[in-house]
Amino acid sequence: MSPAAPARGPLLLGVRHHGPGSARAVRAALDAARPAAVLIEGPPEGDALLPLAADPAMQPPVALLAHAADDPARAAFWPLAEFSPEWAAIRWAQQQPDPVPVRFIDLPAAHTLAARPEPAAEGAGEAAGEGAAGPAAVRPDPLAVLAGTAGYDDPERWWEDVVEHRGTGPGAGPRDPAAAFEALGEAMAALREAYADREDPRDLVREAHMRQRMRAARREFGDSYAVVCGAWHVPALRAGTTAAADKRLLTGLPRTKVETTWVPWTHRRLARAGGYGAGIASPGWYAHLFAARDRPVERWLTKVAGLLREEDRQVSTAHVIEAVRLAETLAAVRGRPLPGLAETLEAVRAVMCDGSDVPLALIEDRLVVGDVLGRVPDGAPAVPLQRDLTRQQRSLRLKSEAHERELELDLRKDTDAARSLLLHRLRLLGVDWGRPTASRAGTGTFRETWRLRWEPELSVRVAEAGIWGTTVLAAATAKAEADAAAAGELGEVTALAERCLLAGLSEALPAVLRALADLAALDADVARLAEALPALARSLRYGDVRGTDASALGAVARGLAERICVALPPACAAGLDADAAAELRDRVDAVHGAVGLLEDDGLRERWSAVLRTLSGRASVPGLIRGRAARLLLDEGRLPAGETARLMGLALSPAAAPADAAGWIDGFAGGGSGGGTLLVHDDRLLGLIDAWLVSVPAEAFTDVLPLLRRTFGAYEPGVRRTLGELARRGPGARPGAAPGAAPEGFAPELDPARADAVVDLVHLLLAGAGADAGTASRA
Repeated sequence: MSPAAPARGPLLLGVRHHGPGSARAVRAALDAARPAAVLIEGPPEGDALLPLAADPAMQPPVALLAHAADDPARAAFWPLAEFSPEWAAIRWAQQQPDPVPVRFIDLPAAHTLAARPEPAAEGAGEAAGEGAAGPAAVRPDPLAVLAGTAGYDDPERWWEDVVEHRGTGPGAGPRDPAAAFEALGEAMAALREAYADREDPRDLVREAHMRQRMRAARREFGDSYAVVCGAWHVPALRAGTTAAADKRLLTGLPRTKVETTWVPWTHRRLARAGGYGAGIASPGWYAHLFAARDRPVERWLTKVAGLLREEDRQVSTAHVIEAVRLAETLAAVRGRPLPGLAETLEAVRAVMCDGSDVPLALIEDRLVVGDVLGRVPDGAPAVPLQRDLTRQQRSLRLKSEAHERELELDLRKDTDAARSLLLHRLRLLGVDWGRPTASRAGTGTFRETWRLRWEPELSVRVAEAGIWGTTVLAAATAKAEADAAAAGELGEVTALAERCLLAGLSEALPAVLRALADLAALDADVARLAEALPALARSLRYGDVRGTDASALGAVARGLAERICVALPPACAAGLDADAAAELRDRVDAVHGAVGLLEDDGLRERWSAVLRTLSGRASVPGLIRGRAARLLLDEGRLPAGETARLMGLALSPAAAPADAAGWIDGFAGGGSGGGTLLVHDDRLLGLIDAWLVSVPAEAFTDVLPLLRRTFGAYEPGVRRTLGELARRGPGARPGAAPGAAPEGFAPELDPARADAVVDLVHLLLAGAGADAGTASRA
C-alpha cells in the first residue's frame, strides 16, 4: 500500500499520557499523515537528548530529568513508558527511512524551575500537560466529566471501553486514525468552555509557548507537522491567538540555568498512587495491553497463573480457561466490548484465588502495577558522582532494581566488604538505596543484611550530593566533615563517628573526633553523655572487624566513661519522676554494655563501684537501684546473700509500695532474664512473695500496672512455672527438703566439677579469637 499524501495542515493529536490506545492511535495517525516534523509536549532543553532515544540501550520506562544547576533539589521529571503516546511519536520519527525532526515545545524547564520555590515531586504531573492547578483554579478531571456524561461511574472503565478497546473487538473494521483525536478535541473544547473560570494561569503560559513553537515550525516546515500533547491543550493550540498576545504572556518570566538528562523510571512511579499527577492506576496492565496485539485477556491470565505458581499455589490450565470464560461473560453482561481489568481481576479472585484477597493483592502489586525498571545508555549526561557510582555498581555487581531484594554480606570477603562501604557511604550522602536490617544468617559482627530498592528520585539525590565531590568516597568524606562542623549535639557527632567507621572514611575521622572532643568537654548533661558512649563503643568494635584504625576513638570513649562515672550517682539522686527514672535506667543499661566493649579493666572496676553506690543509696529511685543490683549480680560482683539483703531492704514495710514495685521492675523486668532467676532462687522469690501479700489494699491498685508489666514480659513457660511455685509456696518444690537448694543445683559450688569445663572453655574462646582475627584481617 502506498503511503498517504502529506498532511495539508497541522495535525493536532490530543492524547492521554501513558495510554496504550493513545500510543497505537498516534502511530497510526502519523503513518497516515506522514508529517515533515513532530512536536511533542515536553521541555525544549530535552531536544539535545532525543537522539539517545534511538540507542538500543535505552529501555523505557525512563524520564527526562531537569534540575537547577545551582540547586539539584529543584527538579522535575517527564516520565515516558513504552506505551506513552509521546514515546511512540519519538520512536516513529526516528524509525523513518529519512528520520523526521522531532522537538519538544512545552514551557522551558528554565522558567518552570525558576518559578518553583520548592522541589517538585516527580514533575508534579506537569510533564504530561496536566499540571495541578493552584488553589485559586481547581479544574475538574476531564476523564471523570466525560465518563459521567457517558453514564460511567469509573473514568478508567470508560477510557478502556472507548479508547483502549477501540478497534480490537470482534468484527472491528478499519477506522480513520484521526477520528478519535477529532472527537476528543471537540469534547475538550466543550469542557474548557464550560469551566473557563477555572483556567490555571500556568496552563495559559505553557500554551502560549507551545503556540510560539508551532509558529516557528510553520515557518520551517509549512503546515506539514504534527503536535502530540495532552488533549486538554488542543483547543488552546487551535485558538486564533496572536503572536503579540502570546509574547506578552511570556515576557518577564523568571529564568534559571538548568541541566537535563535521562534517568531510569519504574512502573510503580507511573502509578497515580505514587503521587504522580498524570499517573495511571495500572501501568503493568497498560504495558501488557500495548505489547499483546492479540488475545490480551488470555495472555494476561496466563501471566497471572505463572505468578501464582511461583508462589506455590495450585493453578492449572483449566483454571486459566475457566477464568477467561468468566471474564468474557462478565464483560458481556456489563455491555463491554472486551473484558477490562475489573473483569479479569474478578475472574482471578473467583477462580484462581478461591475468593481470597490475599493472593489478589500480590497480583495487583506485581502485575497490575509492577516493578519494571527502565535503563538509559552510558552516553547519557550525568554528574561525575553518578558516573563513579555506576562504575562501582558494575565492579561490585550491584544492579539497580525496582523491586526490593535482600542482600547478605560477609565482611570477611573483599567484595562484600566493598559493597558494605559503598552502601554506607551512599547513606551518609542521603542516597538511601539500601537500608540495614537484622541478619537472619547470624549475629556476628562480620555479617550485614541490607534491603535494596532503587527509586527514580535517588538520581536527584545523587545529583544533589555531587556538590560534595566527584567520587563517592570524596563526597562522603567532605559531607561527613561538614556535618561534624555543623553538629550542635554530642549525640549527632557520636552517631556520625560510627557511620564514618562503617563507611571506611578514615580521612574524615580527625575532623569528627575534634568536634566530638569539643562538644564532650562542654556538655555536662549525664544523660547526653550516656547516650553518646554506646555509639563510640560500637564504633571501636566495628573498627576492629573492618580493619579500620579507630584507636583515637578509644581515648575519647574512655574519657567520656570517666565523666559518666563521676556524674551519674548525683544525677540519679536528684528527685527523678517515674518517666525520668525509666529513661535513666535505659541509659545505665546502655553504658553498662558499652563499658564491657571498651575492654578496660580499670574502667570496669570503676563502673562496678558506681553500680554498688547506686544499688545501696536510698535516695536513688527503686527502679535504678534494682537494675544496678541486677547488673552487679549478673557480673558476679554481688554475692547472693548481699542480693537478698538489698531486696529485703527495698521490699521492707517501711518502703513505699510504688518504690518497691519499681525495684522489682528494675531487678527482674525489662527482658533481663529476671523470670528465670526467680524460678531458680527461692530466697528472692520468697521475698517478692512476702512483700506482695503485705502490700496494703489501698496501695495495691497503684502498683498493680507496674507489676503486670514486669511479669507480663516473661515467656509463657516462665510465667507458668512461677505461678506453680507461688501456688505451692516458695521453697515447696516436690521432694525438696526444707532449706535444700533448687532442683538441679547443689547447696554450694563444687570446684572440682567447675574446673572440669575450664579446658573446653579455653578451646571455645581460642576458636572465637581466631574468628575475630580472620574478621579483622578481612
